[in-house]
Amino acid sequence: MFDLTLSFDNGPEPDVTPGVLDALAAHGILSTFFVIGEKLQDPQRRALVARAHEAGHWIGNHTFTHSFPFGDSQVADAPRQEIGRTQMALGDLAHPDRLFRPYAGGGGALGPRLFNRAAVRYLVDGRYTCVLWNAIPHDWDNPDGWVETALAQCRAGAWSLMVVHDLPTGAMRHLPRFLDCVRDAGGRVHQAFPPACVPIVRGERVLPLDGYVSDER
Repeated sequence: MFDLTLSFDNGPEPDVTPGVLDALAAHGILSTFFVIGEKLQDPQRRALVARAHEAGHWIGNHTFTHSFPFGDSQVADAPRQEIGRTQMALGDLAHPDRLFRPYAGGGGALGPRLFNRAAVRYLVDGRYTCVLWNAIPHDWDNPDGWVETALAQCRAGAWSLMVVHDLPTGAMRHLPRFLDCVRDAGGRVHQAFPPACVPIVRGERVLPLDGYVSDER
């Protein structure tokens, strides 16, 4: 038996996200979608985020362009451009806690590329909640084999906050099977996040960011 919080990054995608929403609804599961800000400029994609919001899923901010980790950036205005613009684009679809997930680069590994001090300061000053992860089954580069990896990660931890992607890789065709396996294994699925994965809550640094900030090393 294990606990699982499921989250979806990098959408929305018209050919994928509707099927994800259908699968979650069929299994009675609520999750969080961390969306790319520039995709919200497309009315069809924004409508999908609205559908997710109306179904009770939480909507979070996953940068505007998803093109660089803050730890690699020397651009002073990058936090406003990447975080602030996305939050404005989300508008009333955003979760009240202003959920933000950084782009890690390099296959989703947690490390000092996640942030620089300017990005952390922007999140604190803007009273954002920063949501990280502790399970990432690489669905994007193993679209037909990620379910077994994901289940192994679930069994290895007490409470997994898992990142998968509603992208057109073919991986989400296996989402119903994954959800069936979680149910059959006695997994308890939550919408809330494990506290160990949330280092900033409504602008307050509640956990150390050691190892996640490039210019605090």
